[in-house]
Amino acid sequence: MLSVAAVLEMAVVRAADPLVLAGRSGLSRTVRWIHTTELADIGPLLRGGDLLLTTGIALPDAPGALAGFVRSLAESHAVGLFVELGRRWEVVPDTVVAECDAAGLPLVALRREVRFATLTQAVGERLVDEQLTALREAERVHDTFTELGLTEAGPDQILTAASRLAAAPVVLEDDRHRVLDYRAGPGDVAEFLDDWERRSQRVDPADERTVWDESFGWLVTRVGRHDRGWGRLVIGAPTEPPSRLVTVAERAAAALAMHQLHDRNRQGRLRRLHHELLLGVQTHPDDPDLARRVRLAGLDPAGTLVGSVLRLHAPTARLDELVAAYLSAAERHRLPALVAVVGSDVRALVSVPRRRDPVACVDELAATVAARLPVTVTAGSPVASLTAADRSLREAGHVLEALGGRRDGDAPPRVQRLEDVHLRGFLALLAGDERLRDFATRELAPLRDADPALLATLRVLLRHWGSKSAAAAELSLSRPALYDRLHRIERLLGAPLDDAEVRTSLHVALMAEGEGPVVGG
Repeated sequence: MLSVAAVLEMAVVRAADPLVLAGRSGLSRTVRWIHTTELADIGPLLRGGDLLLTTGIALPDAPGALAGFVRSLAESHAVGLFVELGRRWEVVPDTVVAECDAAGLPLVALRREVRFATLTQAVGERLVDEQLTALREAERVHDTFTELGLTEAGPDQILTAASRLAAAPVVLEDDRHRVLDYRAGPGDVAEFLDDWERRSQRVDPADERTVWDESFGWLVTRVGRHDRGWGRLVIGAPTEPPSRLVTVAERAAAALAMHQLHDRNRQGRLRRLHHELLLGVQTHPDDPDLARRVRLAGLDPAGTLVGSVLRLHAPTARLDELVAAYLSAAERHRLPALVAVVGSDVRALVSVPRRRDPVACVDELAATVAARLPVTVTAGSPVASLTAADRSLREAGHVLEALGGRRDGDAPPRVQRLEDVHLRGFLALLAGDERLRDFATRELAPLRDADPALLATLRVLLRHWGSKSAAAAELSLSRPALYDRLHRIERLLGAPLDDAEVRTSLHVALMAEGEGPVVGG
């Protein structure tokens, strides 16, 4: 856009030795065209954005008439008045200066003679060049979003394109003013995102599709229809945005709305965000940008964080149903949470306010979810920072691994933690340790090499050590046959099973290989 200030910087204008006499506040106004006139009644013939050149030769002498001339220019939304001195006035009359200043209309005295035709041509060519540039940019915006539509691009590509075209930060928020995603643009995005929810709630576009909030420097446009809008797109615009930037915002919002329309899962974007953030917590917990995105997603890193893993019992139930159930429960209990499908399970990270009991809160969440779906829920230890949240998530996963396929039957749902799985939980923590695998192999190798069936006998014997009759019955063996196998096991191992330490070692080895007996179960 060509402003009055930019016209003053043009070489042909500088050669005329310009001096701004009034209306400095209007120097940023956009010039649409330039005219030369000596008519006092030119005002009604002007359009908004016109810049006027005059020598003043035909202008009236009376101060009142001069004031009326200036007012007519302001009423026609002219953007400036350039007066060449020397032909009519050596000094611009005070009335003209005062009226221009009162109207905020830039008044410039040209103290050297200049050919108006040359000046008009230079400004006109500059305006035409800018209009052509604007047309080319508009075509580029059109082509970009048309291509994104044809390729069924998702929000990631749409936001990246919008940020590139706008050369500014771009934020996509939901209807609760939570940041779903953003692109930083060329500058530092931290200040732009600071205290986002509170500031965003103050920007109300009413019934308008797109508004510019000057106080924040935000260009805000609705995503979707007014009665069905599910969020807003915000582009950084510290100065009044040109029409091109408005086009970028509205085309990007339309592309996002179209993607949402065709996305069968209405919460797909939010769930993809949660999945990305949970993976980030487990891989790069120290990343400051991750902490910012987690906070913008509604999870307070300053709260007590607890990781959970959930596994469905019913093969017919769907994992996305479990995610929806957990998110609904978290909202009901007013507990911010990140929830996503990871592999064959659902993982969640919950932020519990410091004043509330994290163990009780997670138990309440699990009970609410379990009332809707048959599920096993495990939880890690509460932690005080986002950088430690991956440990809580890992613990929950270890507990689930330790539980294996076991269920609590018809007992009320209860969250399982490390202290609930005892030795099995400890072994789950060491599952990746080669020393544990070597120990298990060494303990069981004599039986596996001689007769793998003896391992089955050993598991049953350890489960029913106090009752040989129960062990024989489960194996469908007579007591003499069972004793024969018992003696074979002892000979191969070179140790008596009456020794409690030997039995413990064998029990641990079987558990480490996932074959351990459930004592008393």
